[in-house]
Amino acid sequence: MDPSALPPTRPRGRGAGENPDQRFAQLHVAYEEGEAPAKVQTKYLIDHSQSVISKNDSPDIGFTVSLNPYRGCEHGCAYCYARPTHEYLGFSAGLDFESRIMVKQDAPALLRAALAKPSYKPSTMALSGVTDCYQPVEKKLRITRRCLEVLAECRHPVSIITKNHLVVRDLDLLKELAKYQAVVVFFSVTSLDPKLAHILEPRASAPQQRLEAMRTLHEAGIPVGVSAAPMIPAINDHEMPAILEAAANCGAAGAAYTVVRLPFSVKEVFSSWLDEYFPERKEKVLGRIRECQGETLAHRDFGTRMHGEGVWADQIEQVFRVSKIRSGIAARKIPKMSSASFRRPAVGGQMELGI
Repeated sequence: MDPSALPPTRPRGRGAGENPDQRFAQLHVAYEEGEAPAKVQTKYLIDHSQSVISKNDSPDIGFTVSLNPYRGCEHGCAYCYARPTHEYLGFSAGLDFESRIMVKQDAPALLRAALAKPSYKPSTMALSGVTDCYQPVEKKLRITRRCLEVLAECRHPVSIITKNHLVVRDLDLLKELAKYQAVVVFFSVTSLDPKLAHILEPRASAPQQRLEAMRTLHEAGIPVGVSAAPMIPAINDHEMPAILEAAANCGAAGAAYTVVRLPFSVKEVFSSWLDEYFPERKEKVLGRIRECQGETLAHRDFGTRMHGEGVWADQIEQVFRVSKIRSGIAARKIPKMSSASFRRPAVGGQMELGI
């Protein structure tokens, strides 16, 4: 299928085809046949959050603190686990999630204030923990860059994951952080097929652009890795060896993966996506996801939900393990992140002395 020729029933350039009902809404807008908009314009709304550092204690997640400059994500990935978070804001997990973006304009100032507190204890901060910190509007707003300026000034360790080549713009700040063993950048690569990537992640950088960005950062001395996540049975799981091989050739020293899970209304968005692009495989794909997720579409148990269970999950895990070895990534090592050089930001014009 040519992804540039989208069916008329789906808004152009979007991962979701509609706004499914959300858990907290009493009203729902339904269009008659032929009345749904052919194009959905993205709107940016100011987020008035009073803090920007989020904490979690999930054993499935490799970080305890994160910073999210944006809520919602214009990349529009059909499978995105973060879609239901938009429902807490009164939006839908469908088109709203990728077209109603909450912008935290005060994030850099709030971050500086948080790091300046005497009680603050630094640990590796994920940027971002939910939505991509380098989504398209970042090119104009530069909120992520200004947050990185604060982190670089403070020598605060940060772990970045993105699907956007735009991260290369901030190479100067990443190099400064790398001097203190305080940065690592992971690139999410779900497919090397540009046509599949375009319909699966419509507004993210093309796979080759992500790999080029990975190579650029590696050659500049920035530790990089690849996240082959999520693996979707019968859609992209066969690409695991090629993804890791390509990432290894671009300098990846670490690799991770997850098996797709479809919590809450994500299952409706993804099911609709399958109807649009892979109707002949729909039941096969959903059936294998259920097998991996404990006969549901989203396993609830910590320790199981990210990688799944059963025959298909075991097969994906084995392919991942073998592919790490064959690509050479398993023999490499990302330097351990350090907060030893952390210094508090300027308060009243004077920074804390960092020794």
